[in-house]
Amino acid sequence: MKDLSLLAPLALAVLAFSLPEPARAAEAPRALAHDVYFTLRDAGPGARQKLVDACRKHLTGHAGTVFFAAGIRAPEMTRDVNDKAYDVSLHVYFRDQAAHDAYQEHPRHRQFIAEMSANWASVRVFDSWVDTGQ
Repeated sequence: MKDLSLLAPLALAVLAFSLPEPARAAEAPRALAHDVYFTLRDAGPGARQKLVDACRKHLTGHAGTVFFAAGIRAPEMTRDVNDKAYDVSLHVYFRDQAAHDAYQEHPRHRQFIAEMSANWASVRVFDSWVDTGQ
């Protein structure tokens, strides 16, 4: 009689490859994070708050938005790694690029720029795909 002990591992390997592949885990949900950092010409408390208020007025409630926040730089955060070269930050997360692109062309976004850009010394925009973990 032939030794069949070597066939057992081979049979398991063949069986493993012939079984239907388990359902692939759904890809992690992601969003397009649109993070904007404004440095103001007039960076006084009133001017910073005016920009935050304008963000809330013009940049909230757009179709496809999944997260919104705007606020002033936290002056108490003074570690060497903290970037202190901005006054106000804006964070808008979109469900996809199409929602982001529509937001960019929306009249309320254009109105925000028209009303507020005269006080911008610089604007830095960081767009990235983020895992929302939801």
